[in-house]
Amino acid sequence: MSSKTVEYSVQTTTRKVFWENPYLVELETRVTGVAANEVTLESTIFYALSGGQESDSGVIGQHSVLQARKEDHQIFYQLPEDHGLNVGDTVKVSIDWARRYKLMRLHFSAEIVLEIVMAKFPAIQKIGAHIAEDKARIDFFWSENLSPVLAEITAEAMRVVHSDIRIVSDYSDKDLERRYWEIPGFARVPCGGTHLRQTSEIGEISLKRDNVGKGKERIVIRVDERTPPEPS
Repeated sequence: MSSKTVEYSVQTTTRKVFWENPYLVELETRVTGVAANEVTLESTIFYALSGGQESDSGVIGQHSVLQARKEDHQIFYQLPEDHGLNVGDTVKVSIDWARRYKLMRLHFSAEIVLEIVMAKFPAIQKIGAHIAEDKARIDFFWSENLSPVLAEITAEAMRVVHSDIRIVSDYSDKDLERRYWEIPGFARVPCGGTHLRQTSEIGEISLKRDNVGKGKERIVIRVDERTPPEPS
């Protein structure tokens, strides 16, 4: 249902706590809008698909979130039709922490790989990216096979990982909700995803090249399996 049919309370823009603390897995908040099976919240830790990073998985008021979508500065959550929530209700939001943490690790590994590739090949053009729970991918317009340079790119990426540098994540324009991440001495990049605290959290990175059509190259990125830290 269109967002225009949503009946809102006074506050209409969701406070995005997943930017303030991406390690938070539970949050109590209020419902600010309801349109059939779609709701909006006063604040949220539940990330919605944006910039190639997939949505979180979890529940709102014990109801499974079927879909999360971002529209301008608002996030809309689709719940089962019998959710029974009303504007003003207090609800608990909970996310799947293991999934969130894996997405953050793959997201940031892809960010680092992209910066290295763009520095190595100034004429290369990124045409797409996707971060799922099992792997990430970056697609490029590029006529050369990238396989011969993957070992070098991996080694450069792992040097950043092993440096264990604090990752800065903040607003470049708070009113417009423009965000960035920065690894001092490496790169500063506009990005509205959820970010790790330290580069070492990424873990071991492995890269594979795929050919997805004439003049196109894809780098598939995976990270090692590990138990996520305790959320905070």
